[in-house]
Amino acid sequence: MAKLPVYLFTGFLDGGKTHIIQESMEDERFNSGEKTLLLQCEDGEEEYDPSRFWGKNVYLEKIENESDINKENLTRLSKQHKLDRVIIEYNGMWNLNNLYVNMPDDWTLYQEMLFADANTFLSYNTNMRQLMVDKLLNAEMIVLNRTPANIDKEEVHKVVRGISRRITITYDYPDGHVEYDDIEDPLPFDLDAPVVEIADADYAVFYRDLSEDMQKYAGKTIRFKGLVARDNLLGKNGFLAGRHVMTCCEADIAFHPLVCICKEEFSAKTGDWITVTGEVKLEKHKLYRGEGPVIYVKSSSFAVKPVQEVATFY
Repeated sequence: MAKLPVYLFTGFLDGGKTHIIQESMEDERFNSGEKTLLLQCEDGEEEYDPSRFWGKNVYLEKIENESDINKENLTRLSKQHKLDRVIIEYNGMWNLNNLYVNMPDDWTLYQEMLFADANTFLSYNTNMRQLMVDKLLNAEMIVLNRTPANIDKEEVHKVVRGISRRITITYDYPDGHVEYDDIEDPLPFDLDAPVVEIADADYAVFYRDLSEDMQKYAGKTIRFKGLVARDNLLGKNGFLAGRHVMTCCEADIAFHPLVCICKEEFSAKTGDWITVTGEVKLEKHKLYRGEGPVIYVKSSSFAVKPVQEVATFY
């Protein structure tokens, strides 16, 4: 069954979502007659002008309540028209996971972009951190509109990279020129070292980078401190070791461990802190529900818990 590509535009009021979608639909390079369902999930100061869309192929539907983001309603809207694609202008105050889990089975997320006013981005992050993390976590690009000449790019970079290392940061200035973030963002550990030492303060960055690009860790020997969790599925020689990680606030703290396997029976118990040294191999494992990093332990020792038990990106 062919999948309908979904273009997802996220952000907060006055971030520029409506404007960029309007411009895109007027551009024949983006809109060359595809049957398009445009879902508008919030009303801003700017309104769409469908009369300027190229062709008569765009079906504009408004969704006013977050409860209407459900599989039944989205499927109904989709079936009203024979579609080639879906464009969604999502409400910045709504949680994106609600959309992810309720998309019809024949929809597939093709592109996700975040639009924000550069003048209010940092204050939004301060006052609505959880919602900002929600929008940055899976976006491929953030476009900061109305960028002032004196914008603190270092601070913006820090905020964005604290959530995602792969998102492209774009600055759109009032005079029309565009700049891309080019601040170097090296990892805080040496991947070329014989033993890659993961400091206590760097576990969150390490785990995220490993999750995003496992291949570059294959065959590497790493050393890190982690909290032990035993699981009967791993037998007497296996265990989990990792840290609790906080992305944005206490509500999202979660345990992010790695599967570890010893040559001999492992004696530590759940709740012990240990330092693990081992080789990373990428293997299918039932606890990962697919391929993931398995640490073949070369040595381990009991350790003192970190000063900050919950790992963060700051």
